Amino acid sequence: MHPVRQYRRAQPGTQPEYLHPAYTSTAKRSPTRPLVRMPQTLSEMTGPIFGHDAVGAGPHDDLTKQHAGEPLGERIVVSGRVLDEDGGPVPHALVEVWQCNAAGRYRHVNDRHDAPIDPNFSGCGRMLTDAEGRYRFVTIKPGAYPWRNHHNAWRPAHIHFSLFGRAFLTRLVTQMYFPGDPLLPADPIFNSTADPRARDRLVSTFDWETTQPEFALGYRFDIVLRGRDATPASA
Repeated sequence: MHPVRQYRRAQPGTQPEYLHPAYTSTAKRSPTRPLVRMPQTLSEMTGPIFGHDAVGAGPHDDLTKQHAGEPLGERIVVSGRVLDEDGGPVPHALVEVWQCNAAGRYRHVNDRHDAPIDPNFSGCGRMLTDAEGRYRFVTIKPGAYPWRNHHNAWRPAHIHFSLFGRAFLTRLVTQMYFPGDPLLPADPIFNSTADPRARDRLVSTFDWETTQPEFALGYRFDIVLRGRDATPASA
């Protein structure tokens, strides 16, 4: 049983703005009146809890082994730790990922990008963190794709993350980006987080330790749930 405690609120500028004019869809969905802060309740601080059966059988942590053939593209290993606001590990957290393929196309009926669908790549996976909050999965490096937000708009390569921590207030949906991507300075979603130090927490780091010889490059992406150093949310 985890102790019940109050969570510290995020510092101003460390989470995305609800209204970020450069990100055009926020104009339709952002609130027009001041937000009302709700008190934290016992249910928000103690649940939900996911057990070991939340993942089930199958190669959910290796997105390259979910079909009969090998997917096209550059294999990568993404790993890191899920941490709480005090820097401690969050064990048994449910981590879900989804992404487009190497050509920049999602395997979804609404994706109309003129790029090929890879029959050997679905782009979805999930796993539970271990006792030290560690996670790891193998995948294909996603491609950039156009998204019509503005003239000649292209999304940087990214992987979507969904995390369930120890309670409802540690639920996080975010995106992981890649170091040195030239599209990052022009991406409104990435730049909707005002604080540059918080924004940089969305960018993974190249990792020699997890790079596998003749197989895959490694990237490290640590995720902090809540607090001063929390990883920014991202739709």
